[in-house]
Formats: sequence, structure tokens, C-alpha cells
Amino acid sequence: MTETDYTRSAAGEVPVAPRSRLQRLMRYIPLVAPVLLWTVPCWVLLHTGQHWPLPVTLIGTTLFALGLIGMPLAMVRGHGRRQQDAAAIVGDTLLGSIWVLFTWSVLFGVLLRLALTVAGVGDGQDRARTVTWAVVGVAAVLLAWGYAEARRVPRVRRLDVRLPRLGAGLDGTRVVLITDTHYGPLDRARWSERVCATVNTLEADLVCHTGDIADGTAERRRAQAAPLGTVRATRARVYVTGNHEYYSEAQGWVDLMHELGWEPLRNRHVLLERGGDTLVVAGVDDVTAESSGLEGHGARLAEALDGADSGLPVLLLAHQPTFVDRAAAHGIDLQLSGHTHGGQIWPFHYLVRLDQPALAGLSRHGARTLLYTSRGTGFWGPPFRVFAPSEITLLVLRSPQRSG
Repeated sequence: MTETDYTRSAAGEVPVAPRSRLQRLMRYIPLVAPVLLWTVPCWVLLHTGQHWPLPVTLIGTTLFALGLIGMPLAMVRGHGRRQQDAAAIVGDTLLGSIWVLFTWSVLFGVLLRLALTVAGVGDGQDRARTVTWAVVGVAAVLLAWGYAEARRVPRVRRLDVRLPRLGAGLDGTRVVLITDTHYGPLDRARWSERVCATVNTLEADLVCHTGDIADGTAERRRAQAAPLGTVRATRARVYVTGNHEYYSEAQGWVDLMHELGWEPLRNRHVLLERGGDTLVVAGVDDVTAESSGLEGHGARLAEALDGADSGLPVLLLAHQPTFVDRAAAHGIDLQLSGHTHGGQIWPFHYLVRLDQPALAGLSRHGARTLLYTSRGTGFWGPPFRVFAPSEITLLVLRSPQRSG
């Protein structure tokens, strides 16, 4: 090992493992990805045998080049230090649009072209132009539909969840989960009001928000988040932080949610009692809190359960599904999470699954622990949802001891 493989300290030299080739390559993804996203559709749609008139080719190529330059600039101005909402909207919309165009350029550029060739349809130019129009048509339809899906009030997804340790008195407890509202550059105050009104029709005993309230500080997004104060529950309204809070002054969001009447479960628990039985409702900070530098913030499950009777069933709020390994080790009965958005824009869900143990829905982990992962109530960044519908979730807890 050479001297460059060491870090020095007062205690001497401590060996540090050299970065892997994959880790070194990952540094270049932010540079390479935009180039691929814009050049692949440009090549497939304009330069693979279509023989468009020269003005069409020049104008089209110029538009792709402007997108390649403009999207990163808009993203930096919108989500960087300047936090310019107009720039964020432009950058996010371009990102979502080019992702869809890239996906279908790759699929149709290979599969459709191959199918047309095997079927003997037309000559090379006819097939190339057919691919172009198919990509443009499918992308336009999916983007229009995806925009409508992202902006609508989510449908309610209802499911019964059987918890073997749940007492009979708690059978039928109604838990509503909202998460990843991501109030942001697009003003969604009216949407927020309608979401909260929908939640109030569900007659919940417990309403949970598992984080990523917004992109931006509590002061900046207060008007969009304010309707959360109108949410009703017969027992409690509880909240835990998501990773995006830690990009936007997390303590401000904790304070605002408390002001709006929600109970922030920062590594603590409350008890939900009904019919003579008790459910422990615990919550932890998001896992990113551990590296946020904020004093007192960090995901500490043992602290959240401190003082709780180990014989009682536990419902845990944790923003990221990846926390379920710790939950299972502690014998948690049910973890509620968000974060994944169900992939938000297909086929991004394949990448999400590389990072998280679950994408959406109910899954089992270990001998006892169930995990419910919501696709999210809002959207992050690109204002599109393609094959990943948003949701407001109603979970009805069921006891094996219930009568009837």
C-alpha cells in the first residue's frame, strides 16, 4: 500500500480502502446521463435513415442541443443555491419529458424497428420514419396522461392488514397514510386542500405522514402545507421526517407540523388505546438525519421504543423502506414508509429497486414484520406519473381475535 492510500492523524497512519472502479465511475454519472438522455432520442428520431428535409434535421438537432444545455442549467438554478422556482419548473419538466422520450426511443428504436424489418414493412426510410412517429406519439400521450395523474387528487387505496399480536379491541382501527406530498415550485395549495378533504372523509383513528412534506423550507412552502392543519383523526395525527426535510432546514418542518397540530415522532412513541387494548405507534427520523449534522437528529429505533411494553404490537413510521431491516431485528409488527414513489415514471422503478427492499404495497420481512410502502401522495421534480399512480392509503388493522 502506498502513502496515498493512507489518511494521517495525530495517532498515526490509518489505512483507508481505495475507492472501487464502480465508485469512481459513479462520479461521472451526472455528466454522462444528460448527454445520453438527449443524444439518444436525437439520433433515433432524426439521424437513423429518416432522410428528413435538411431544415427539419437542423431544427430538430438544434432543439435537442438546446435541451442538453438548458436542462442542467435550469436544474442548477432551480434546485441549487438560488432556488428559483420558475427555473426548477422548466428543468423538472424537461427532465421528465426527455426521460420518457429516451425510454421509448430505446425501446422502439430497437424492438419496433426489428419487428418492422422482420415483417418486411416498407423500406429503410419508411421504417425509420414509422419509428420516429411512434416514439413521438407514445411519448406525447404518456406525458399528457402522466401530467394529469400527477396533478390529480390521489385515489384512496384500501386494504386490511392482519397483525397477529393486535388485540381484539383494536380490530378495525383505521390508519390513513399520506406521504411524499413534496410541496414545491408548482403551487399546489388548492391540491393540498382537496387531499386533506379526502382524508377527512375516511374517518381515521390515526393519520400518518411519513415525510418529504416539501422541497423548500417551511417558511417558503407554508401556504401549501397549511391545509394539513385541517386533517382530522379520532386518536392522533403523527409525522416523521423524510430525506427532503434534511435538504430544507428539517427542524423548521418539525416545528411547523407541531404548530399545525401534528405529533412529530422523532425517535419516540405514543400509545393508541381502544377497546381495552393498546398499540404502540413509534416513529424515527429519516436515515439521512444521521449525516445531516443537525444536533439531536438521527434514526434511533431503540430510543423510539424506550419505555414501551415489549408485549404490545408496534406500528412504526420510517420514511424509507430500507429501514425495515432494523425494524425486523426489533420485532416491529408493521412499518409504514414512502420515499419510492413507486418509481414515479416507468421504468425508473428498476433503479429504485436497486436501492430499496420494496417498491410499493405490502411485503413481509423476517418472521413478524410487515412493511407497507406507499407510492406517495404527491410527486417529486418532474410533474408526471407514468404507470405509478399516487395514493392516499387506508389501512384497516385486523386482529386474529376479532369476533365474527
